[in-house]
Amino acid sequence: MFRLIWIVSIYVRSFMRRFMPSNIAITALRTRSGLKWAAPAMLLSVPYLFAATYVATLVDGGASKWLYVIFLVCIWNALKFVANGIVCMGLLARVRVHERRRQRSAAESSAVHANKQLVGA
Repeated sequence: MFRLIWIVSIYVRSFMRRFMPSNIAITALRTRSGLKWAAPAMLLSVPYLFAATYVATLVDGGASKWLYVIFLVCIWNALKFVANGIVCMGLLARVRVHERRRQRSAAESSAVHANKQLVGA
């Protein structure tokens, strides 16, 4: 039984990662070129929160209680974008520090190589 639940969860996760727009966007934001767009992408949580508020108002007005599922999905996506933005800003800072160290070490090694050529001449 546990194996069946595990396998179903793997298939659901892969389906959600491939075909759900918010998951596609978050996957794209996790690339090196997408890290710089993480902070502006946090603003996508605002429309999700607006939609959640609207759906909650509909349910309070007498609509079907099943709309709470849409409410939860909207809240969940808003939280995903906010959390992903915070995490990606940290990742971007780490990547930029790493790139700066690599550039600095490359510049130092070329300067040392040029000095050895001057001494050897």
